[in-house]
Amino acid sequence: MRRYRKISGIRKVLFIIFWMAALVLFINLDKVINMESGIKDISAVLDAEHSTPGDIELKADEYIKIYESSGWFSGSVLMAKKGEIILNKGYGMANYELGVFNTPKTKFHLGSLTKQFTAMAIMQLEEKGLLSVEDKLSKYIADYPNGNKITIHMLLTHTSGIPDYINDDDSFNSISKLPHSITQIIDRFKNKPLEFTPGKKYDYSNSGYVLLSYIIEKVSGKSYEQYLQDNIFTPLGMVNTGYDYLTPIIKDRASGYSISKGSLVNAEFFDRSNLQGADGLYSNTEDLYLWDRALYTEKLAKKETLDKIFKVYPPATAYGYGWTISDGEIKHFGKMDGFYTFISRDITNDITIIVLSNIQQVPLGAIARDLNYIAHEKDYKLPENLAVIKTIYQ
Repeated sequence: MRRYRKISGIRKVLFIIFWMAALVLFINLDKVINMESGIKDISAVLDAEHSTPGDIELKADEYIKIYESSGWFSGSVLMAKKGEIILNKGYGMANYELGVFNTPKTKFHLGSLTKQFTAMAIMQLEEKGLLSVEDKLSKYIADYPNGNKITIHMLLTHTSGIPDYINDDDSFNSISKLPHSITQIIDRFKNKPLEFTPGKKYDYSNSGYVLLSYIIEKVSGKSYEQYLQDNIFTPLGMVNTGYDYLTPIIKDRASGYSISKGSLVNAEFFDRSNLQGADGLYSNTEDLYLWDRALYTEKLAKKETLDKIFKVYPPATAYGYGWTISDGEIKHFGKMDGFYTFISRDITNDITIIVLSNIQQVPLGAIARDLNYIAHEKDYKLPENLAVIKTIYQ
């Protein structure tokens, strides 16, 4: 009896050991079977951690702060990836004299970023059958010299041969300090000789976009400002965007600055209302992001129309209707006294970068390039050996 109990006890122990071993083997076998998929899952997690929006935000913020701390950047930056905002922040001052900081709400003069809105307005009017990009300029300004040789398409693509009134010191200086009507501005360059046969070359000309503003007003029966308000800004909820008139008090509007002899100074005065559809708007990063999102949809124009806007037209090598198209990006820079701006849209990867600065001489080309590298997880270098800009006089 005792022996039986002893044997039974041994059997119980062996039984327990057997099942424990089997359990361990089962668990390990399951791990072996799923090893390949498990490794893939872990790699996916590591890859996701490597490219988290938070990492991109930290890198971009660190990068911009180096320029900010040396006085080489003041403004607002928005970066987004696949519909998610990953950085939306102000740097430096909207007004250095009053100590007002830039924020995502700060409004900046857009400069030539205005052109993309002008182009959209023209294309909306074409969709409605109210004009054609093949219309001659003479249809809208009967006495315009060579107007029967210049089309709306040429005005949009900077291939008209009309000289740029902003680069003509006599023309621009004569209208830069006081408000002028659009016809008065056109009269300043209207009789200047063409720089080349229309349609044969590309040469960037703000004059063409002033003429487009005039055409928008004549065809729509509304002012340029009102047309954009009714057909673009209001439909998209862009409540922080408008025409940059000098006299109204506009909440959160930044002051413009320039760098001179190592110091920050107030930008030279000029009346920005004279810039019309070439350079006349103000906005902030958040409104421009609404604009960016809308361009992925048909809220403002049909897909066929958007395709025409974002197409390069020879003889231009990288310009469509109001946008530069190159290196996989749809983008544009804007620069006027006291301001420098940039928007980039990588529609393949859904990456948006918006930089608005109230310092005219910021190294925006380098900043735009490196923020693109950061967003695309490419190698980049932090800025080094920057001269310190004096920002405040005592």
